[in-house]
Amino acid sequence: MIPPAPGRRDQQGAAVVDFVLVLVVLVPLFLGILQVGLVLHVRNTLTSAASEGARYAARVDRGLEDGRARAREQVADALTGDLAAAVTARATTVQGQPGVEVEVSADVPALGVWGPALHLDVTGHAVKETLP
Repeated sequence: MIPPAPGRRDQQGAAVVDFVLVLVVLVPLFLGILQVGLVLHVRNTLTSAASEGARYAARVDRGLEDGRARAREQVADALTGDLAAAVTARATTVQGQPGVEVEVSADVPALGVWGPALHLDVTGHAVKETLP
């Protein structure tokens, strides 16, 4: 091994320090992006379940309770039944036509499985079918 030149320090071990300094920035950034993706996935899934429940309840041969049950089933299949804390269905008007609105309310943990919960309220609408 060649001794360091006079007035210069030995660089041995500097790569480890650089690696740790970069990791301190990259790991939280990566985990934050991952968490935002998970929350968006849950929100989109809840929105899809609410819309599907509204479409199901808007059929001629179905009622509001059927749409509510369908939305709960969709959430339980895609995520977990615990997330669909409150699913409500009600008759409403959609652009001047009789319709159905299904609302799903859920508390999504903002930090993976821990931390404070983020409350989401999503709704789905559908125009009620009528017999000709």
